[in-house]
Amino acid sequence: MANDDVFRTVAGDFETEIEEKRSRFIAAVRRVSTAAEAEEFVRARKKANPAARHTVYAYVLRDGSVRYTDDGEPQGTAGLPTLELIRHAGLADVCVATTRYFGGILLGTGGLTRAYAGAAKAALEGAGVAAFIRFTRLSVSLSYTDYQKLIQELPRFDGREETCDFAETVTLVCRVPATEAEAFAARVTDLTAGRSMSTMLGDVQDTAP
Repeated sequence: MANDDVFRTVAGDFETEIEEKRSRFIAAVRRVSTAAEAEEFVRARKKANPAARHTVYAYVLRDGSVRYTDDGEPQGTAGLPTLELIRHAGLADVCVATTRYFGGILLGTGGLTRAYAGAAKAALEGAGVAAFIRFTRLSVSLSYTDYQKLIQELPRFDGREETCDFAETVTLVCRVPATEAEAFAARVTDLTAGRSMSTMLGDVQDTAP
C-alpha cells in the first residue's frame, strides 16, 4: 500500500498530569485536521487553566504543516521536544498542549526538557494510536440473489457495508480500501455476469482493517 494511502494518528483525546519539583505539567492530546482546529484546542486549554504560566504546544498535520511554541519557556526546552515526540511516533493530525503551573523551584533547561517531554510522551501513550487508510465508496444495484453472493465477497476485500436499501432491487453502498476498489468493481461485474456495475462515490478516510 502506498505511503500516502495510510497515516497514523491518535486514537482519541487524552489528558494526563505529572509533577516535577512541585511544578505541575498537564498534557492534553487531541486529533486535529487543520491549523485552525489545533489553535482552537490550544486556546481552550489556556482558557481552562487561566492561572497557569505557560501553555506549550506542538502540532503535526497530514499536509506537512508543523508548528510549535515554547510560550515563554527557555528556547528549545518545551515546544521542540514535544514536536519531536510526535514525529518520532510517526503521527499526524495531532496537537499536544502542555500547561505548566510553576511550583516555586527552578528546574533548569535540562529539567524543563525532561518534564515537558515526559508529560507529552505520557499523553501520547495514553491517547493510543489509530491507523487510517483511504477507502473508496461504491454503490451497487443488485438482485436479491446477487446481493447474497456479493455480501459474502465483501470481507475478502476488507470491505465494509455502509447502507443497504431493499426495494425491487437491492442498492448496496459499501467501502473498500482504495487499493482494492478496481478489483472489487471487477468482481461485482464477474459475480453478477455483467448484470450489475459499481458506481464509485469518492474516497474517505477510515480505520485500517
